[in-house]
Amino acid sequence: MQLGTFSISLSVKDLEASKQFYQTLGFSVFGGEQEQHWLIMKNGNATIGLFQGMFEKNILTFNPGWDADANPIDSFTDVRQLQKQLREEGIQLTTEADESTTGPASIAFLDPDGNPVLIDQHV
Repeated sequence: MQLGTFSISLSVKDLEASKQFYQTLGFSVFGGEQEQHWLIMKNGNATIGLFQGMFEKNILTFNPGWDADANPIDSFTDVRQLQKQLREEGIQLTTEADESTTGPASIAFLDPDGNPVLIDQHV
């Protein structure tokens, strides 16, 4: 099962303090809008999202259709197909994609320890 490019989305209390901390570790701002309380940071192939006040827990995030630099790729498994495969494996979704649509969509579920997993397709 090809889930797409991986990152972790961190729920942070102070975006500026978190940004400075991760810059100390060698990360640099790759995207996002600090005024909207979110940033994407990269250090080589490692990607983290910093989100202040947007969700309660950290989220494991996968992006089908993107490479590690958020560039569209030609061949990938659509999120709606991943949704079907996950259901077949018995995974209960907390958010589902409309299977009658194409293009951007997302699904979400919890791992056995309650950690949120997001598959967020932007293309």
